[in-house]
Amino acid sequence: MKRSRDLADYDRMITQMFPIPNDSNEWEKYRLTQEQIAFFKENGYISGIKLLEEDHITQLNKELSEIMDPGHPNHDLFYEFHSNESTDPNRIVFHSLGHWRITPGFHDILWNPAFLMASHQLLGDRGVRFWHDQLFCKPAKHGGVVAWHQDYSYWTRTTPMQHLTVWVGLDDVSKENGCLQYIPGSHKWGLLDKPVLTGEMEGLKAFLNEEQARKLDNPVPIAMKKGYAAFHHPLLVHGSFENNSENPRRAFVLNVFADGTCSRSDEELLAGVPVVKSADKMEGKFFPLLFPAK
Repeated sequence: MKRSRDLADYDRMITQMFPIPNDSNEWEKYRLTQEQIAFFKENGYISGIKLLEEDHITQLNKELSEIMDPGHPNHDLFYEFHSNESTDPNRIVFHSLGHWRITPGFHDILWNPAFLMASHQLLGDRGVRFWHDQLFCKPAKHGGVVAWHQDYSYWTRTTPMQHLTVWVGLDDVSKENGCLQYIPGSHKWGLLDKPVLTGEMEGLKAFLNEEQARKLDNPVPIAMKKGYAAFHHPLLVHGSFENNSENPRRAFVLNVFADGTCSRSDEELLAGVPVVKSADKMEGKFFPLLFPAK
């Protein structure tokens, strides 16, 4: 396999993967309802939003199997790559960032109109700018945990907090194979310290009061068919347990923020990406404006 171009150079779709709405009327079919938005504000998440068709899933799983190989010719374009990030040697969590730069499918999902419209609405009808992507894959029978955490606790190098996470399954997900689990309303707890992401499941409890800690014992499992998404607030406490099932649990994440978000650091925000000086706006080819469309 030969090295291909860096797809970060393209701030638009490069395939015909998704239809591009031509006017406001065509965008309307992708809008969330007011009930969904109200649920998000109260609970910190919504789930069961269809983003992908079967042919999309087939394409993305094919691309995923290729880029999981550390010998892939574009491997250097990843911001992070962990064949196994689990701290438990008997468990596996594949985790990476930056694959949108490598394959056309993972690049073009950034311009999926269903993803963009929902993100636009949940960010308060503001412009949607890309932050970074992630892959989280748990193999059958020995997949590891992703500890209880808040996403923004790892993102305080950007400000203000006006972020959104979108989690999409490439397999059917359930409690048995380690689906995402949420603590409803925990986005109202304020910013907490961050645990080791793929370490001890309960590590966050060290930073919680007794009432909050008890709520971790009653999470809401987000079981979904493949191709469906969950959207959550940057402070929502969430995690996922082991995969002891006979089925893999592959998923990708798209992280976005409202246009106007700035850097809070004079160091690299993502490995290999030019420094965005503190107080400067996050923009440019690595943080493209996805919506409103150009």
